[in-house]
Amino acid sequence: MTSPGCPASEHGTAPVPLSGPRFATEPATLYREMRRDHGAVAPVVLDGDIPAWLVLGYRELHQVTGDPALFSRDSDLWNQWENIPADWPLLPMIGHKQPSILYTVGERHRQRAAMISHALEAVDPFELKAHAEQFADELIDGFCGKGECDIVADYAMLLPVRVLARIYGFSDAQGPGLVSAMNDMIDGRERALAGQQHLARSMVELLAAKHTAPGEDVASYMLQDPSGFTDEEVAQDLMVMMAAGHQPTADWIGNSLRLMLTDDRFAASLFGGRHSVAEAMNEVLWEDTPTQNVAGRWATRDTRLGDRHIRSGDLLLLGLAAANADPQVRTDASVLTGGNSAHFSFGHGEHRCPFPAQEVAEVIARTAIEVVLDRLPDIDLATTAAALTRRPSPWLRGLTDLPVRFTPTPAL
Repeated sequence: MTSPGCPASEHGTAPVPLSGPRFATEPATLYREMRRDHGAVAPVVLDGDIPAWLVLGYRELHQVTGDPALFSRDSDLWNQWENIPADWPLLPMIGHKQPSILYTVGERHRQRAAMISHALEAVDPFELKAHAEQFADELIDGFCGKGECDIVADYAMLLPVRVLARIYGFSDAQGPGLVSAMNDMIDGRERALAGQQHLARSMVELLAAKHTAPGEDVASYMLQDPSGFTDEEVAQDLMVMMAAGHQPTADWIGNSLRLMLTDDRFAASLFGGRHSVAEAMNEVLWEDTPTQNVAGRWATRDTRLGDRHIRSGDLLLLGLAAANADPQVRTDASVLTGGNSAHFSFGHGEHRCPFPAQEVAEVIARTAIEVVLDRLPDIDLATTAAALTRRPSPWLRGLTDLPVRFTPTPAL
């Protein structure tokens, strides 16, 4: 952190680049080293040598996410905007003057969060599970006769969007296009912009249709909210919900199946049982959470956090994975048992993932895993655990592929 006004050098420690292969290959070790060398709050640099703080400590993260007056979600506060080029690759993630729930604060944010929560709460959980089962069966029908597949590319990365599209109010015919758009955006390659444009255009068209013929779906419920949100605001929030609901849920499915296929503790579930599916999913949220780091919060005034001097306008990144592994709270493995959900994988505070959204994600992920185990009872890893690779990202942790084999079975 060498930018003017940056506090990186106060402890004589060089900032850590928030990039590189270790975030994919050995993040737990990397976070331990960062905690050892820098403490609970570590100086980091983003693309372009832009300074920020990564909050590694569980208690410190609880403090930051629980005090929106001191650590705001208002990105306008950032003291680095003058150093950010127009083509900075992290702009879509950091956000600036975006009309979505991610960057509203105060009462307006609470109203938007309530709108989203009420709309998702109206989704019938039994219908949601039935939707997930239907799409899961359709996807498995496409490869069950081959005896092998990539369970990430052929299944996990295709399922969440289809379910979300249906409950949001899209027709099933629009589902495949939305899947392609979302996965193009995730790839971050030349088709990312086209994917984003397709998603935005689809949301505008969806809302126009629901004004004319509202239905029992999330988009219609949001339009009916009495708080008076514009179509642009609703469309932006639907896009955020689609993105936040797709990739982390797909990675939750993939990471959980990887654990069950590589850890003998879950062998029973792979042979006709389901009792360990919830345990595997919960362990992933603690140990291998899909959302590793999140941007961000901005200090509204000079303060101290974890023995660090945080200046007004400094960006703080939420180290969810590091906080989950904080030895100050992880005294033994008991946190993984009994459904302990004190992890930070869904965030904390008023900007955390809404509880109804968590429930939707859990139903989709658990159903996806259970249907695989029912349909392909002898599923097994088609490579070694050591050969599995992750996307090289410090933000979202997921497998690039998960090759499996099984006895070919007929489609339903």
